[in-house]
Amino acid sequence: MSEMQLTKTRLLEGVWEGVLQTHRGARYQPKISVTHLDKPVLGHSMQEGSTEGEWLVRVPIPSQLLSDGVQTFVILDAESGETLSSFTILAGDALADDIRAEVQLLREELDMLKRAFRRHCLETL
Repeated sequence: MSEMQLTKTRLLEGVWEGVLQTHRGARYQPKISVTHLDKPVLGHSMQEGSTEGEWLVRVPIPSQLLSDGVQTFVILDAESGETLSSFTILAGDALADDIRAEVQLLREELDMLKRAFRRHCLETL
């Protein structure tokens, strides 16, 4: 079981929002990273929620990253590299074929798995 679970609450006015539950204890502040095409996306924030181990996550979507096609954003645990959540934005011609979004997400996850497998191989030597 993962020590953290991120649940989307809404996407409003260009900001993705979610609730991160952590099971590491009350004083633990998790660290996340957000990527788009394997490059960091800056500007995300977290603040303590109303219950112990709960954090409110906000990820503003930079307008310069939006264009025709499928744009996938991946939210990761910065310490372990584990994918906590992801969201995809479709614009322009890509709306005609929803399968593109799924293929793009699969590519992102495959790249993440390749990195994790390589890291695992290096650590077990």
